[in-house]
Amino acid sequence: MEKLKHQIKELIISVLELEDMKPENIIDSEPIFGAGLGLDSIDALELGVALKKNFGIKFSAENADNRKHFASVDALAAYINTEMTVIRENNQ
Repeated sequence: MEKLKHQIKELIISVLELEDMKPENIIDSEPIFGAGLGLDSIDALELGVALKKNFGIKFSAENADNRKHFASVDALAAYINTEMTVIRENNQ
């Protein structure tokens, strides 16, 4: 799971062009949006597209749980891990 969290942090930095940020500066449990990294809804859209492209997972605009999934790196990693497990199981 640590490798996945690091990949997510690198993706956040790369996609959102946070040039002065390093993966180790992002605390896994802290909020990504608002008071945390200060990201906004446009950043969420960009990040969602990048996560789909990199991990093959989808987010629905109608899903009320999106806010929970994007709460922190920990939450994103847990969601991605669960979704990737479901995808693997469905492909067997």
